[in-house]
This record gives sequence, structure tokens and C-alpha cells, in this order.
Amino acid sequence: MNNYLWGQPWAFLLLPVLGFLVYLLFFKKDKKHAYLKMSTLKNFKNWKNRGRVFFLNVNSALIIISVLLLILALARPQRADSQVKRTLEGLDIVLVLDISDSMLIEDMKPLNRLESAKETIANFIKERRSDRIGVVIFAGEAFTLVPPTLDYQLVLDRVAQITTAQMAHIKDGTAIGVGMASGAARLKDSQAKSRVMIFMTDGENNSGTIDPETGLEIAKGYGLKIYTIGIGRSGPTKLPVYTQDMFGNRHKSYQPFESTVNDELLTKMAQDTGGKYFRATKEDSLKGVFSEINKLETTKIEDNKYTRYEEFFPYFLAAGLALFIFSRLLSMTVLRVVP
Repeated sequence: MNNYLWGQPWAFLLLPVLGFLVYLLFFKKDKKHAYLKMSTLKNFKNWKNRGRVFFLNVNSALIIISVLLLILALARPQRADSQVKRTLEGLDIVLVLDISDSMLIEDMKPLNRLESAKETIANFIKERRSDRIGVVIFAGEAFTLVPPTLDYQLVLDRVAQITTAQMAHIKDGTAIGVGMASGAARLKDSQAKSRVMIFMTDGENNSGTIDPETGLEIAKGYGLKIYTIGIGRSGPTKLPVYTQDMFGNRHKSYQPFESTVNDELLTKMAQDTGGKYFRATKEDSLKGVFSEINKLETTKIEDNKYTRYEEFFPYFLAAGLALFIFSRLLSMTVLRVVP
């Protein structure tokens, strides 16, 4: 970063001296030279400030400019070039998101559980600086949406496109073991010192070819830390169901649904890996959960700052001296004033 500044700003205290010099050269009448008294100056008015008189004023102006340049040189104009060398120690984070149809339950802002999770994930990604982030989605089966990357815009674009299992035409259900194993597979080859999985679900395991215990052992074997988040309220609720009529129009209806979150399993997943379990049951509470995770998993940044100064006073000094010498030469030759 370049900043322009003055190394010795106290030099500007000499500006009143410059003002006094202007007064002496242009306003104070000089009584040392002889004058010729005339009855009228009518015939000389057309010659006012012309010819030799004009050049005398120009010479006086050169003196003023030269002194100003010398004052600026004394103030030491300079440019400070600040360089910051950062040592970044990033994390590798994989977000594992449940996209089962129950994520459409409308008990979280801004619309439902899924949209609340997507919005909060996007805000979380925007706060990271040097961490590789990947996204895995799961329902009855799991998919890697984005492998760990520093291309945050790519991750944000893909997160915005996430839909539920019903809309994506994939197997519905909640395969927690499969989701956990898929997230661990994305981190197994990571060279980062800290590898984190953020696991979000609103249900309990009821599907998949890998049971949660096996998925947890895989994650522990890779040395991963898991933060688990249980989304939504447990108990009777209404599940939105979308259908299309023969004309292609989409209709929404509701059917009774029993929402349950396996707090015991999610707590064990977190505790066994050194993470923490959160329950997000209130509107906007996911924001608080991710804010706390953001504080717990910070990136180490070391700053080594140095400043290099480039001096400009020699240019002002040389210009000021050159104008002053030129002015004096004019005063002693072509513009010499004699009694």
C-alpha cells in the first residue's frame, strides 16, 4: 500500500516567512532608489506592468517559487510503501448437509429448514479467508457437491442450487452413516493441520448401506473433528408435499409428519472426535451456531509488516536552487537595477 506523506511537517511553519517575502517584493515601496517626479503619468499608463517592469515582477515571482520549493524540500515529501507478508495456516472444512424431504418443513426462517441452512452456510463461507471448503449432500444416498476448494464463488453457486431429494429425484431417507463416510472421504487426503466436518441433519438414521457407528469409526480413523447440528423441532408437524397436475402446474399440500432428531447419536459423533453438538430449533438460531463454530475454528494468520520510504525532497531542492540561482543571475545581468 502506497501512502504519500511529509517526513518533517514542521517545515511548513516557515510559510509565514514566505508571506513576508511576498510583501517585501510586491507591496512594500522601496525608498532606497532615486525617483524622478513628474506632473502627470498620463502618457505612461499604457506602459504599466510592461517591458522591463513586467520581467522584474516575473523575477520576483521566481524568487517566491524557489523559496516555496526549498520549504517543501525541507518538509521531506516521501512515499511510504507498506508491505505485509502473511503466513496462513488454513483449515479444510467439509459441510455435510441433509437434503431429505423433511428439510422442507417450514419452522425455520427465511422459508424452511433447507433454505435456512443454505443461507447460513453461504454467510459462513463468506467469512472464511484461507480455508478450503467442500460440500457433501445426502438423503438416502450421498453425493459430493463440491470437493474442498478455495474457489468460494464456486461453492456459493453450488450451495444456492441445492434442492431436496424429492426435487432432485434421488432416493429419500436419512443415511447418516453414508453422509459421514462420504464427508470423511473428502478429507482423508487433506494435508491441513486441522480437518473439520460440519454435519447437519434434521432426522435420525433410517437408510443407507453404512451404519452411523461405522461412519464414525472412519472419521475417527482419519483424525477428523466433527461439529454436529440438529435442525428443527422434534414432534408432530406438517410436511409440505409438491405435486404436478396434467398441465404441469405445481401444487403444494401438507401431510402430518413426526419430526425426530437423534440427539444422542449426534452428541456422540461430536464428543468422540473433539467437536461439539448444537441444536438449532428456533428461527434464525442456525446463524448463532455457525457464528460459534466460526470462533472455534479460526485460521492462524501471522503478519510481518515493513515500510519502505521513497524520498522526493531532492527534486524539490534541485528545482528550488535552480530557480533561485537563475533569478540571481537575471538580477545581476539583464534585469540589473542601478540608481
